Amino acid sequence: MAQAMRPNTVGGLFATDGKPHPLQDTLLVVTGVLGVLAFVTGFFGDLHLLSSWTGLIGILTGAYGQWISVTTRERFGLVLGLGASAVGFFLGMAHGGLFGGVVG
Repeated sequence: MAQAMRPNTVGGLFATDGKPHPLQDTLLVVTGVLGVLAFVTGFFGDLHLLSSWTGLIGILTGAYGQWISVTTRERFGLVLGLGASAVGFFLGMAHGGLFGGVVG
């Protein structure tokens, strides 16, 4: 019955230590949204400006979020967002890049 005496640490969805982390949670959500947007638009060649810029910004926000993250749940979500941002960024770069170059 030792598990019955443990404190409840489910304070937030991403905070496993029971403390609020509003900046880290915001960076997690922003990185996730940018990652999904970059990943989806990366498959359309005409949207290379959107996918490359959102991917780049998602990579930067995710990297900063990793640097200041406190819990494993935050880091896990940030890694997913970073991966999606990177794939979208690289696909956007392959389709024309950040400044609108046309690929043959």
